[in-house]
Amino acid sequence: MNQIANAPMGGYSMDALSRLLLPGRGRTRDAQEIKAEKFDELLELANLNHVTVRALGLLAKRNDDIGERAANAQAAEMARVENAVSVLERICAGFKESGYDVTVIKSLDHWPDLGSDLDLFTTARPEQVLALMKDKFGAETAERSWGDRLAGKWNFVVPGMPELIECHVGRLGQTGEQASIAAALPSRAQRVNRGEHWFTITGASDRLMISTLQRMYRHFFFRLCDIVDTVALCDAGGVDYDDLEHSARQAGIWEGVATFMAIVSDYAEWYRGTGLGLPHGVRAAARFGGSEIFFRDSFIRVPIMPQSASLYGLQLSGMIRKGELQNSARLTLLPWLATAAAVGQKITGSDKGIW
Repeated sequence: MNQIANAPMGGYSMDALSRLLLPGRGRTRDAQEIKAEKFDELLELANLNHVTVRALGLLAKRNDDIGERAANAQAAEMARVENAVSVLERICAGFKESGYDVTVIKSLDHWPDLGSDLDLFTTARPEQVLALMKDKFGAETAERSWGDRLAGKWNFVVPGMPELIECHVGRLGQTGEQASIAAALPSRAQRVNRGEHWFTITGASDRLMISTLQRMYRHFFFRLCDIVDTVALCDAGGVDYDDLEHSARQAGIWEGVATFMAIVSDYAEWYRGTGLGLPHGVRAAARFGGSEIFFRDSFIRVPIMPQSASLYGLQLSGMIRKGELQNSARLTLLPWLATAAAVGQKITGSDKGIW
C-alpha cells in the first residue's frame, strides 16, 4: 500500500485541517488541539481549500476566543454561500423555463462549503446561453482566455453576486475534448436539495471524472476539499465502480480516474488509518498514488513530469485509436496552451488571457 510522502504535509495548518476533517487512528475531531496563534493562517488555508464551513463548525465548539472567532467567521461564510446558492437556483430555474437543460458541476460537491466561482453545464447553443444570461439576469461576459474558447466556456458577472458563473456549453475538458462525458451528463444527472434550494447535479461517476479532469489533467493539484468530498462520497457507498470504469474508459481517462482515487485513498489512510477500500482493478490501473504527492503553495501537488504527462499521452492515444480525430486535434493543443501560460506567467506574473 502506498503511503503519503513526507507526511504530515504542508506544515502545521494543512496537517491540522486534515486531522480535523479526516479523523482516525484513535484521534477524534478534537478542535481543542488547534493553536490559537495559528487560527488566521488556518482560516486562510481553509478558504483556499474550500473547507471553511466544515472546519469552522468544528472550531466553533470551543469555549474560548477561538470558538467565538470561528463562529463569527462561519456565520459570515454561510451568509455568502446562501446568497450564492439563492442566485444560482434562480439562474438554473431560468434555464429550465427557457427549455434548456442545466447541470451544476463541481461547485456543490463541497457542500456545505462553496467555491469561489460556480460552474454550470448545458447543451444549449452558445447564443442561447449568452442571450439568457444577459436578458434575464443582466449578466455581463468576462474576458475569455484562449483556454476558455477551446473549452467552450463563458464566465458571467451577475449583479448582486461576487462569484462568477462559469458556464460550460456542450463540452468538457481543458480543450473541450471530452464530448462523450458531456453528451451523457444531462441524462445521468440527479436532483438534490442543498439547504432549502434544489439543483440538478452530476451523478457520482461523472462527478469523479470531472474532478479527475480538473486535478489530474489541468491544474495538477488537489484542494483538501477534493479529498474530503471524495472520501465522504465513497464512505456513503455512492460509487458504482463498474459504471465508473466503463464511463472513464469511454472518455479515455480511466488511468487518470484510478490514479485520482488512489491518491485520495492513500491520503485518507494516512490520516484516519483506513483508505477507500478500492477494488483491485482501480489500484491496478492507477499510475501512481499518495507516495508521489507533495505540498506547496497552499495545495497538495501531483507531479507533472513524467507521471501526469503519461496520463495525457494515454488519453490522446486512446482518442486517436477510437477515431475521435476532432477531439484528438483539440487535445494536441494542450501542451502548447500550457507552455504559453507558463511563459506568460514568467514574463508578466500572470497567465491571464491564456489559461
